[in-house]
Amino acid sequence: MADFDVPVLGDYPICPVPAIKPDAMKGLKPFAVNNPAHNTALGFPGALVDNWEEVAVAKMRELLGKYRSLQVFLDSCVKCGSCTDKCHYFIGTGDPRNMPVARQDLMRQIYRRYFTAAGKYLPKLVDAKDFTREVLDDWYSYYHQCSQCRRCSVYCPFGIDTAEISMAAREIMDAIGLGQKYTNEILGKNIKIGNNLGLPPPAIRNTLDGIEEDVEDDTGVVVRFPLDVKGADVLLVTPSADFFAEPHIDGLIGYGKVFHQAGISWTLSSYASEGANFAMFIGSYSNMKRAAMRIRDAARELGVKRIVVGECGHAWRVAYSFWNTIIGPFDFLDPKYPVPQHICEFTNDLIRRGALNLDKSANDHRVVTFHDSCNVARASRMGQVPGGQYTIPRDIIKASCNRFVDMASGTIHDQTFCCGGGGGLLTDDLMPLRVKGAYPRMQALRQVQEEHGVNYLAAICAICKSQFSKVLPYYKFDRDMIGGVHQLVSTAIQLGTKE
Repeated sequence: MADFDVPVLGDYPICPVPAIKPDAMKGLKPFAVNNPAHNTALGFPGALVDNWEEVAVAKMRELLGKYRSLQVFLDSCVKCGSCTDKCHYFIGTGDPRNMPVARQDLMRQIYRRYFTAAGKYLPKLVDAKDFTREVLDDWYSYYHQCSQCRRCSVYCPFGIDTAEISMAAREIMDAIGLGQKYTNEILGKNIKIGNNLGLPPPAIRNTLDGIEEDVEDDTGVVVRFPLDVKGADVLLVTPSADFFAEPHIDGLIGYGKVFHQAGISWTLSSYASEGANFAMFIGSYSNMKRAAMRIRDAARELGVKRIVVGECGHAWRVAYSFWNTIIGPFDFLDPKYPVPQHICEFTNDLIRRGALNLDKSANDHRVVTFHDSCNVARASRMGQVPGGQYTIPRDIIKASCNRFVDMASGTIHDQTFCCGGGGGLLTDDLMPLRVKGAYPRMQALRQVQEEHGVNYLAAICAICKSQFSKVLPYYKFDRDMIGGVHQLVSTAIQLGTKE
C-alpha cells in the first residue's frame, strides 16, 4: 500500500486532464549530494558555493552563448498550451508546475531578469524574478520532476524542447554545488570503474560464469559469455543491470544465445562494461565524453570489428546522437558496419537472413505488447529506414511469438508515454512522482490487458524495466509481466539447430 495517492485507472484510451492541484509536488525533491566527493569527482563544487547566485548567472550566460537553441527556446514560447496535457507528470500529479511551459518558466523568469532589457528594468511586467534561494529550491524540485522524455516537444508548434532546458538547469545547479546524489554518484562509478554499479572485473567474471552454468543447466548447450577477449568480432556494451537483476539478466542471456547460434565471436569488457551514461541527464558533455571514452578505448584495446549496444534507452541515445561527435572517429572499426549498432538491429538482421531458428510457439503462454522507450523513440533512429526504432523491435517480437498487440495509437511510437522513471529520476525518494508519472502508460496497458489479455510488457530500456518492476504492483498488475525483447528471443531460440 502506498502512503500517497495513486491515480485511479479510468476510461480508454485518453487520460483525462487532471484537476489542478497547486504545489501538489512542491515539497518533493531528490536527495542533494550529501558526500562532496560525488560532485568533486565530476569537476563540480562539493557543496553550495557562497556566491551561488553570481556563479549560476555566469553559468547560464555561458550556456546561452554555447547553445543557441537554449535562447531560442526561452524566447519563442507564446503560452499556447499545446504542451499542457502532454506531460505524464502533470497528468499524474495535477501540479501546474509540471506543465512543460510552467517548468520552462522557472528558467525563463531568471533569463528575463538577467539577460533582457525589459527584465532588468521592468521585471514585474515580463514575469522576471531575482534568483533567490526560494527560486533555487523550486528549480531543484521541479527540474527533477522532468524525465526529459521530449513528448511535449512533439506537440509544440515551435519545437521547444523542455528536456534541453531541464538539462541546462541541472548543469547550472551542478556548477554551484547543488548536485543530485543519485545521478552524480552513479556517473562517478561509471567514469572511475567502468559501470554504474561499481562492479570490479572479478565480480563481473563470476557473474558471467554463473550465467553460463544456468544456461547449460536449462538448455544442455554450452553458451559462453566472454569477457576481455582480444580479437573478437563484436564488443557488446550493455547496462550493468543486465549482469544481475531480473528481468534484465534474461536479456543478456538472450544476447549470448543469439551470438552463439549465429556463430559470431563477441566479448564484454571489464574496463567498459556499462553502456549507460548518466552525464546526459545533467547536461554535462565533458563527463559524457569521459564515460564514453572508456568504450572507445576498450574497443581499440580488444581489437574488435564493431560495437553493439544492448537494451538501454539512454545508452542508445548517447551512442547514436553523441558518440561520433565526442569520441569519434571510429576509423579503427570495420567500415562495413554502422557505428554504433543496436542489438535489435543486429538480431533483426540475423532473423531476416535466416541465421536464427526461432520457435514462436515457445512463447505461446505470452500475449505481448511493446513499450516504446522515450530515448529510443524520440531521440534516435535504428537501422537504415526512417522509423526503424519503431518497426525493428516489433519485427523481432513478431518473429519470436505468435500473439502481439500494440497499445493505443496515441500512446506509442513518437507519441509514447514515458515510463515515469527516466531522466535520472529512478530513485526511491521520488517514488510518489514515479508512480504518478507512470499513470498514462498504465492506463494504456490496462486497456490491452482487458481487451486482448496482454500479460507481457516488452521494453528495450533498463530504466523502463526497473521502473515498471516497481510501479506495476501499485496499479494491480503482476510485477513479473515486464521483460525485454531479447528475453522473448531467448525463450524462442532453438540452440544447436544451426550448428
